[in-house]
Amino acid sequence: MTNIQDAANTGGPSTMPANGTQGFTALGVPADLTEVLAPRGITSPTPIQAATLPDSLAGRDVLGRGRTGSGKTYAFMLPTAARLAGGPAPAARRPRSLVLAPTRELALQLAESFEPLGSATGLSSTTIFGGVGQNPQVKALQRGVDVLVACPGRLLDLMGQGHVDLSGIEILIIDEADHMADMGFLPMVRRILDRVAPSAQKMLFSATLDAGVGVLVKKYLDSPVVHEADSATSPVAKMDHHVLAVDGDARLTALTNICAADGQAIVFTRTKHGAKRLAKQLRQRGVAALELHGNLSQNARTRNLNAFHEGSATTLVATDIAARGIHVDDVALVVHADPPAEHKAYLHRSGRTARAGQAGIVITMAPTNAQGEVRQLMKAAKISPTVHSDGASKELLTDLVPGQRRFLEPAELEQVLAVATPAPQPQSGKRTGSKGRGGERNGGGQRNGRSGQQRGRSGQRNTPRAGTGQRSSNRRRSSSSARG
Repeated sequence: MTNIQDAANTGGPSTMPANGTQGFTALGVPADLTEVLAPRGITSPTPIQAATLPDSLAGRDVLGRGRTGSGKTYAFMLPTAARLAGGPAPAARRPRSLVLAPTRELALQLAESFEPLGSATGLSSTTIFGGVGQNPQVKALQRGVDVLVACPGRLLDLMGQGHVDLSGIEILIIDEADHMADMGFLPMVRRILDRVAPSAQKMLFSATLDAGVGVLVKKYLDSPVVHEADSATSPVAKMDHHVLAVDGDARLTALTNICAADGQAIVFTRTKHGAKRLAKQLRQRGVAALELHGNLSQNARTRNLNAFHEGSATTLVATDIAARGIHVDDVALVVHADPPAEHKAYLHRSGRTARAGQAGIVITMAPTNAQGEVRQLMKAAKISPTVHSDGASKELLTDLVPGQRRFLEPAELEQVLAVATPAPQPQSGKRTGSKGRGGERNGGGQRNGRSGQQRGRSGQRNTPRAGTGQRSSNRRRSSSSARG
């Protein structure tokens, strides 16, 4: 944390206990916002929320670090809604706040989290990212947006075309700041931050803070307050870590056994091709597995993720893109079929389990030629896993992942695939969207996708356009009612 503290200058760490014992209203959150969160089971602040909310509500620049699943989203969405509520209506193409996210999946999750807050305040929101047609996004921006959730690539594209003006940004948030400070994203993020007024409040949140984040803090934040809700690399207490020594065909045998057990599992591979191939191999062995990676169109990614959320697919085989964008509370198991390249990716991948106070199991497959690499990975992540030399043993796998194994018949697997791949619709011959630079770096997807999802003024989803340009259903109330 030395680099971050130096960059933070006079801010320093918070001295407020991050114990989450105070209610939201005691921290300064308006009652109407806390009331709409209660039906979601959010009734008291998490440690990262309790630590950051007093400063973020006061308009200070904030640098917050909390482990994956710690509640960082509402740590910045709540003060954003509270501070924007009652303000002027946004002008066309000039959003009032901006939330940057590295992947489309995370952007959609953030927009969904904001919906109840938008309903309570009358604030509008729009999500923009690549891989889909830009026209619905452009139209939403022209109507005026209070909260813009965006991936950097498409945002810069629309800025270059004159569809977005960031001069009116009052609040800027960077989620997954460590990933956004990686060299692949950093030039884009800096170009965006250069267009935001220095006076805007800036909040950076992440599960880890390193020198890359410090570069952004030093240049763009004004005496930020640094809050840490737990140690920099602490794994969740209820998360058990295991390493299975497996080679050759034993890897697929072990994966099939594990994924056929009761419950939902996320399996990570290093490459898109590896995710596609492994999902197919698991299906051939009777496991309801679907893939999630950057070569899929946005429609396909949305369908596969929804099938996993709803339980028709019990296994999701994904690349690292999903580590930053999947929030499912009942995922009991994460498997690293391919060990990740570095420890931060391991922590983010593993954070897909043991969420919302539940326990979770993390299993890493380690062939002989990668066992030294895995040892170094665990050391860097400050993880002490249990290592099993006979990783393909049925007795071991049953002990690690208990429960009945279920292998689907071909007809049942066809039903799973039918959910993820609906029958093709008749072609109208009309082209929509744009071939501009829309794909997200490290966030994948087909750049020239034509489908998306738009939320109209009535608040109803137009299913054929899933995933883009959605706008909250809230009409802006009159100044005498909502703005008072």
